[in-house]
Amino acid sequence: MDSTPAHASSSPKLLDQLRARIRLRHYSIRTEAQYVHWVRRYILFHGKRHPREMGVAEVEAFLSHLAVTDHVAASTQNQALSALLFLYREVLELDLPWMSEVVRTKRPARLPVVLTEREVFAVLECMQDVYGLMARLLYGSGMRLMECVRLRVKDVDFERCEIVVRDGKGAKDRVTMLPRRIVPSLQAHLRWRSQLFEDDLAIGMAAVYLPDALARKYPNASKEWGWQYIFPSGSYSVDPRSGVTRRHHLDEKLLQRAMKRAVQASKISKPATPHTLRHSFATHLLQRGQDIRTIQELLGHADVATTMIYTHVLNKGGRGVESPLDHL
Repeated sequence: MDSTPAHASSSPKLLDQLRARIRLRHYSIRTEAQYVHWVRRYILFHGKRHPREMGVAEVEAFLSHLAVTDHVAASTQNQALSALLFLYREVLELDLPWMSEVVRTKRPARLPVVLTEREVFAVLECMQDVYGLMARLLYGSGMRLMECVRLRVKDVDFERCEIVVRDGKGAKDRVTMLPRRIVPSLQAHLRWRSQLFEDDLAIGMAAVYLPDALARKYPNASKEWGWQYIFPSGSYSVDPRSGVTRRHHLDEKLLQRAMKRAVQASKISKPATPHTLRHSFATHLLQRGQDIRTIQELLGHADVATTMIYTHVLNKGGRGVESPLDHL
């Protein structure tokens, strides 16, 4: 007799329902992958029991296991909780009293890693070609890594020296600056990109991914120059959602690795990543006297309190107090 629980065979169906609900909410493919991952782990952790049969005790047991046994960060633990709450509320359509009682782990308040202007220069000098251009764009505009990677031709305005960041964090658009210093390099890159687009167009492979319902509303837009990714992948790939083969944007891991090599080559001891360039952008603007509200808008922060973390650089020593040792 088969000892497999009756609900085990329904687990894939449940995950398919989860994927469908996530796509209905227009969440990113990365969010989809993470939520499916955590829900699957939750079910397996409890011996393939169906989530309907479980509640707050099982959720807290799973989260405790992540923290105590797997030693995950607070942000990772909170991500797992978000996935489970989404499952219960949006897929199983249960809004049980215990859901509001589950406490999120408090994330530690850490200061961001920031490079000095000299260190930024040293790192950028070690980065050439497309990765050097992308790194300079990150530092010069304050964009997030994925915002840079997903940048499209139509969103760069050379005349106004502006970049429109579409669908940034929180599904918001914003405008940031295009550094004049990289305009010639970016224009040269776009001439190369235009030739690649023409080559793709000639063999019927110029279509790119369009967000939400734009592909249906504007069926020819995916093959237009303005919608092309500025930083394309070197090969075609299969879209995991639609199954369509096309050229996607550059893999962000390639830029992360290039940055790591540059940090090592410049012999900087700080654990700098591409996101460090965004922190450095905000910090250096503050040091030059730029007001906090403008920096908030450039970074796309919903709350100025998030931007205020960069004000630590305006202090000398411990909150502006000079050490008595300096007076001996």
